[in-house]
Amino acid sequence: GENGAGKSTLMKVLSGAYRPDPGGDILIDGAPVATGDPIKARANGIAVIYQELSLAPNLTVAQNIFLGNEPRRFGIVDRDQCHRRAKEIIARLGVTFSAGASVSSLSLGERQMVEIARALSTSARIIVMDEPTTSLTSRETDRLFEVIATLKSQGIAIIYISHRMEEVYQLADRVSVLRDSGYVGTLERADLNASRLVSMMVGRDLSAFYKKDHRPPDAKRAIALSVKGMSDGHLLKDCSFDLHKGEVLALAGLVGSGRTELARLIFGADKHTSGTLELDGKPTAIGSPREALDAGIAYLTEDRKELGLFLDMSISDNISMGVLARDAQVGGLRDFATAERRAAKAVSDLSIRTRSVQANAGSLSGGNQQKVLLARLLETEPRVLILDEPTRGVDVGAKSEIYRLIDDLAKKGIA
Repeated sequence: GENGAGKSTLMKVLSGAYRPDPGGDILIDGAPVATGDPIKARANGIAVIYQELSLAPNLTVAQNIFLGNEPRRFGIVDRDQCHRRAKEIIARLGVTFSAGASVSSLSLGERQMVEIARALSTSARIIVMDEPTTSLTSRETDRLFEVIATLKSQGIAIIYISHRMEEVYQLADRVSVLRDSGYVGTLERADLNASRLVSMMVGRDLSAFYKKDHRPPDAKRAIALSVKGMSDGHLLKDCSFDLHKGEVLALAGLVGSGRTELARLIFGADKHTSGTLELDGKPTAIGSPREALDAGIAYLTEDRKELGLFLDMSISDNISMGVLARDAQVGGLRDFATAERRAAKAVSDLSIRTRSVQANAGSLSGGNQQKVLLARLLETEPRVLILDEPTRGVDVGAKSEIYRLIDDLAKKGIA
């Protein structure tokens, strides 16, 4: 299902994190089981690996695996047994890190394996994985899929939550679809095809997606941004390009090739050792993000949760963060009514799904979080918009809407 369809909420009911409304049942091996708290869910053999990992980074792998469920001897935590059992579980998964290693020293993919090991330590019969590959590399994703195949061969049932079509096709025996918090239907593996699945997820045909209406600018169109000989002294060497008004320029490359580094240099987030920028044909010195915004350059980071949004603040506050000076009244007090109207308009224009502009940004789905971040940038009225992985971690419906927004901005002359 799309972001916000209810997938994670349903799994939190399964795990006991949320209490279900009266009238529904959860059956395991054909028998109804009590729900309502995580301890009961664990006793029933249900384990959930959430999108945001819940590990203690300063503890060892073994300590994390048995955290809250430590083996004891005479009432005291048996560290030897804890370490020995952790090694057995790690060997079962076929991973190479040590049970005594600090979790802080592990990669994201390895931390994901620690979460799976924790689930196995509770004798889980059903493991729920909520968007487990969002932050993994392709190699780590392949390793995760191998582990899932191993667990499946051992008789463990897997509920795999995703909106990535390629993962669904590779892993699933059956696919159940949610849309707008309701159950749409279930497809067997033999019946899976992209058009039908997308139609079930978003309620419209695949042919309605990814239409580009703006015309690419001709060579005579004015150049909005010119980058000449940009280097950072480490990875980037002598990067140059021209970007025309109303043009969408794609910057492609493998992870580590320097895409993000170049974007950060242009935006002034990092210092360049050589090279120049021109905006509308005029040499421009950018020494900080504030100077970039003042010059009309806005940058959407690839990591919206860590570097983009204030997750504990409201949608309204997040959208207004780049233009706070506009809201200043006499005496320096902020005009909250103006900020609310701005946020309400952005929610409407960008189709952000939320109950209120006062809802925390952290309560939104990934696609809607991305739109909030984009709304903040658009409030700065940029001439040049740098979008770093703008559809990372969003579903097919939100991806289509973001592409439409990019198309509309290009038609307005934004580069």
